[in-house]
Amino acid sequence: MSQAERIAGWMRRHLVSAGARGFVLGLSGGIDSAVVLRLAQLAAPNATIGAILPCYSDPQDEQDAIFVAAHFSAPTLRIDLSDAYDRLIGTLQPAVQSLPKYTRPAAPPGLPGDRLPLANIKPRLRMTTVYFIANSLNYLVAGTTNRSELAIGAFTKHGDGGADLLPLGRLAKGEVRGLARELGVPPAIVSRPASAGLWIGQTDEEEMGFSYEELERYLDEGPQGVSPALAMKIERLTRSTDHKRELPPMPDVE
Repeated sequence: MSQAERIAGWMRRHLVSAGARGFVLGLSGGIDSAVVLRLAQLAAPNATIGAILPCYSDPQDEQDAIFVAAHFSAPTLRIDLSDAYDRLIGTLQPAVQSLPKYTRPAAPPGLPGDRLPLANIKPRLRMTTVYFIANSLNYLVAGTTNRSELAIGAFTKHGDGGADLLPLGRLAKGEVRGLARELGVPPAIVSRPASAGLWIGQTDEEEMGFSYEELERYLDEGPQGVSPALAMKIERLTRSTDHKRELPPMPDVE
């Protein structure tokens, strides 16, 4: 049995145990969502939907998502979230700015102003939309986060990190590329630079400050597999994002 068949079988079992009818996922145009789309189709033929959800996105992302969906003959729906985003930040920003100045911290290191809070609204709006679709159809939400991203928290909490199951959660980025080739994902998508689409021009590796290949070497070989400086950086990222991989902390009670 191939790896694709094993994962698809695992997805099918989760579908049955949940009493759900199919899968829906956000289709970004990247390799991870393309792989999950195809796995979901294998697990639930004729019951898999790709949601294309632009929000001031790079037009190439949508073109690639449409290309992937057509390649696998997958039904899609498109919902432009730009207007919803505008209305939401038009309410949120004045509310936060009305708070006393001492309550507002300086910008996070390396990020101008409120760029990250604004950027994180996009994946959270997308996940709200995907869950509306899933709840309306009695489908499960298939997440697209892989092992490499999970390890260092390279996802938005309650955004693209929100899902009912993570088919790629045990696979590093390099393994996802191998699985993509096995599944027949178009080469142009396999070689596409990874991006969370938080802003135009954003790429995962530039934001992380190291390559997926280096991260995978660390995950497979431990700190000795990379330079001491890089090992420290990865470990610092891991510690600072522990909260993304755990349930919210709760106090002990007697």
